[in-house]
Amino acid sequence: MIRTLSLNPAVDRTATIARFAVDAVNRVSATRLDAGGKGINVSKAIGCMGGKSVAYGFLGGAAGRFIRSSLDGQGIRHDFVEVDGETRTNLKIVDPVLGTHTDVNESGPRATEEALADLEARLFGEAGTEDIFVFSGSVCPGVEPGVYASWIRRARSLGARTVLDADGEALALGVAAGPTIVKPNLDELERLVGSPLTKAGHTDQGAAIAAARGLLSSGARLAVVSLGPEGALFVDRDSAIMAHGIPVKALSTVGAGDSVVAALCLGLERGASLERLVTPAIAAGTAAAATAGSEAFDPSSLAAYEKLVTYEILQGRPE
Repeated sequence: MIRTLSLNPAVDRTATIARFAVDAVNRVSATRLDAGGKGINVSKAIGCMGGKSVAYGFLGGAAGRFIRSSLDGQGIRHDFVEVDGETRTNLKIVDPVLGTHTDVNESGPRATEEALADLEARLFGEAGTEDIFVFSGSVCPGVEPGVYASWIRRARSLGARTVLDADGEALALGVAAGPTIVKPNLDELERLVGSPLTKAGHTDQGAAIAAARGLLSSGARLAVVSLGPEGALFVDRDSAIMAHGIPVKALSTVGAGDSVVAALCLGLERGASLERLVTPAIAAGTAAAATAGSEAFDPSSLAAYEKLVTYEILQGRPE
């Protein structure tokens, strides 16, 4: 079973504003609400690709009820812990003229030690070697950034596999715990290693590969680095693959990386080789980027995008 975790989920309110301007009156041409949070987005994408998962995390208030109802409507299993306060609402401003995407994220409600213990008990209930845990997104107030590292170690002790998609201290501590797959984007990887990984406005592939491979020193098997429109790097101990981005009109950047994670999880579940992880992951990320808001993408689009995926093997001979 794939178990996704959203410690700090959100209702994503996406507003479309042509020529969005700071310090000015802006007119919204369209708006939508979606159940959000990185783990929740992973669960939605898994469902789109025919897989099954259980979504875990904290929810509170009317926004929490909206998320539960939305997941129920999509047939996604969930087991959230109720907390005091209101689940946050994050504003996503999409400017179709300037091609910009602006995020305004709230901090979210505080979780108590009792709520965290309850969540841990649910998350690891009856877990074993067949399970895949997805630890992704920001850590909510009241929870230490080392929680992902602690739970990665617990999952490893059970023989389960883990995927980490986080930022800052949560990423640094989590990587040290040795997740099966770690999936930073380029900005997150640059912050983690403390040095730029671009050259003349493009990814410095050699530097990025070296930085990604450095993440494997604590036991991770694979690092997947999202590069936005450029695509993604897939790096293990012996091989490196550069998957090129598919040109597409991006309606939203929310959920694209989460859809990549979803495809990686399904590949792990099915025992796919490194090379066979690439095409589904890039296709899923592209489908999400071409979908408004953080809405689940149209599954029928995947086959068409998979035919457009190209990649090159930069190092090694992946199986």
